[in-house]
Amino acid sequence: MINKIKGKLAGYTPQPLGIQKHFSVLLPLIELDGEWHVLYEKRSRSISQPGETSFPGGTVEAGESYEAAALRETQEELNIKRENISLIGEIDYIAAPSHIIRCFVGELVNLTVESLQPNEEVEKVFTIPVTYFVENEPEFHPVNLRVEHADDFPFELISNGNAHKWSMREQSIPFYRLSENFLWGYTAHLTHRFSEILQDISVEDRKND
Repeated sequence: MINKIKGKLAGYTPQPLGIQKHFSVLLPLIELDGEWHVLYEKRSRSISQPGETSFPGGTVEAGESYEAAALRETQEELNIKRENISLIGEIDYIAAPSHIIRCFVGELVNLTVESLQPNEEVEKVFTIPVTYFVENEPEFHPVNLRVEHADDFPFELISNGNAHKWSMREQSIPFYRLSENFLWGYTAHLTHRFSEILQDISVEDRKND
């Protein structure tokens, strides 16, 4: 048995526990009048979360890498070619109990905002200067997540039964106050982290604030 255990664990790659969905997005940069901007999409009424602001991206398909998914989704949603995207790198990602979202950064090449003709998933695109996010912090607002149990939850299998003290989880959600568009949640989180990286602010620095 011990030899079987050693064989199974030799070279094993650890993965997050639980069933998670995998998503990938691209944070697109475009130069406008000599200034670099982040390009966002406003989601159309034909898809989930209509009207919300997002980056191009979506589900990672079977056998597809995160990078390939981000590039494919960007090409499809913005209706552009692979040669119009110059991949720069990847920033920190979001790991939640139900999903993982990885974020790549890329430059949109030989394009203008006016030349973009997004597909039916996108109502419109808009841009915000990178300097805006460097100079303006988002507002963070807490949300408390409460544990709820199904009627048939087996309390009898827990030492303290239904007196068990379940931990409450507080989630801090970022919001940017924009005049005409919404920017909050995961897209705001990734935008904020991108701006921190530009300022050499580490994750540990943020934890120690």
